Amino acid sequence: MFLKNLSLTNYRNYQSLSLDFDGPIQLFIGNNAQGKTNALESIYVLALAKSHRTPRDKELIAWDADYATIRSDVLRRYGSVRLELQLTTKGKRAKINGMEQQKLSAYVGALNVVMFAPEDLSIVKGAPAQRRRFIDMEIGQVSPTYLYYLSNYNKVLAQRNQLLKDLAMKKSHSLEMLAIWNTQLADLAVKLLRKRFEFLRKLEVWAQEIHTGITNGREMLSLHYVNSSPVTDEMSAEQAVEKMLAAYEEVRDREIMRGSTLIGPHRDDFSLKVNNMDVQTYGSQGQQRTSALSIKLAEIELIKEEVGEYPVLLLDDVLSELDEHRQTLLLETIQDRVQTFVSTTGVEGLKHQVLQQASRFYVKEGTISGER
Repeated sequence: MFLKNLSLTNYRNYQSLSLDFDGPIQLFIGNNAQGKTNALESIYVLALAKSHRTPRDKELIAWDADYATIRSDVLRRYGSVRLELQLTTKGKRAKINGMEQQKLSAYVGALNVVMFAPEDLSIVKGAPAQRRRFIDMEIGQVSPTYLYYLSNYNKVLAQRNQLLKDLAMKKSHSLEMLAIWNTQLADLAVKLLRKRFEFLRKLEVWAQEIHTGITNGREMLSLHYVNSSPVTDEMSAEQAVEKMLAAYEEVRDREIMRGSTLIGPHRDDFSLKVNNMDVQTYGSQGQQRTSALSIKLAEIELIKEEVGEYPVLLLDDVLSELDEHRQTLLLETIQDRVQTFVSTTGVEGLKHQVLQQASRFYVKEGTISGER
C-alpha cells in the first residue's frame, strides 16, 4: 500500500497543498506548531474518515472556509485507487475513484493506516474509553461490517438510554418497549463482542512475538478482554444473545434508577499484562512504552495478514520518545516493507540508515517544501 501523492484544500492551516511521494520513508521536518502533525493527521483522516485528535470535524476545516478536502492516489496490490474525502459543517462526502460512497463503512478500508504518536501510550495507561476507541478503529479498518454494527449499536443504545431515563422520571411505563430495545441491543452487542474477541486473539499472537523479541525473551506480553457482560469467547452467537438478555433483566432496576445502560461493549476494556503483571498499574515507564510499541508493530502485521498488504505507517513525533534500542527495532521492522511518514523537529538524533535515505519535506507556517 503506497500513497503516491497528497492534496489538501482548506485543511487546518493548509489552504492549498500538493505533494508527490516516491520513496518508502517521508520525513516532515519543522518546528512545533507549523503543521507537521496536521499533514500526518490528514492521511489518517483520509483513511478512517475521522481524526485521532478531535471528534469535531469542524476543527479540521480552516477557520474561514466552509469545507476541507483531502485527496490521494493510493497504489494497492490490485491497482491504483483515487480517494477523496470532503469535510463540511454538515457532514462528510467520501469518493472512491470518483464514485460517492453512500455509507462511510463502505469507504473505510480503502486505505489502511497505523498511527503511532506519543499519546498512543494512552493505549496502555489511559482510560478505558481510549482503549475502546483503539480497538473499534483498528477492527473497522479491516472489517466494514464491524463499523456498520457499531453505528447501529450506538443508535439503539441512545434510544434505550432515553427510555431508561423516561422510566426513571416516570415519563414512561413501557417495559414492553424496553424488551424490544433489549433484543436489538443484545444482537448487535454480541456481533461486536465476537469481532473484538477474534481481533484481540490475533493481535496478541503478533504482540507476544514482538514483545519477546524486544525484551530478549525476558518478558511475556498478554492481552485480556475486560467484559462488563457475562458473554465469553467460547459461547455460540445464540448462547451469547441469551446471556446478554438475561443480564439486562438482572440489572434492569439499577439501569432504570441510573437512566443508562450498564453492560455491553460501550462499557468494556482490555488490559495488558507483562509476566502476568498489569502494565497499567504496576509496569515501569519502559515496560509501558515497550508494550505500546509491541501493540503498534503487531497492528502492522495483523493488517498485512487480514488485507494482504502492509498499511501506511504514520510516526508523529514519536521517535524522540523512544530510546535507541526501540528506535532501531521499529525502523528495522518497517525497512523496505512499509511506506512511512515521520514528523520530527530535527534530524540530528535520527542516525539510523533508513532515515538517512528518506525523502525530506520542510514544514513552515502551513507550507511544505521538498528536499533541499
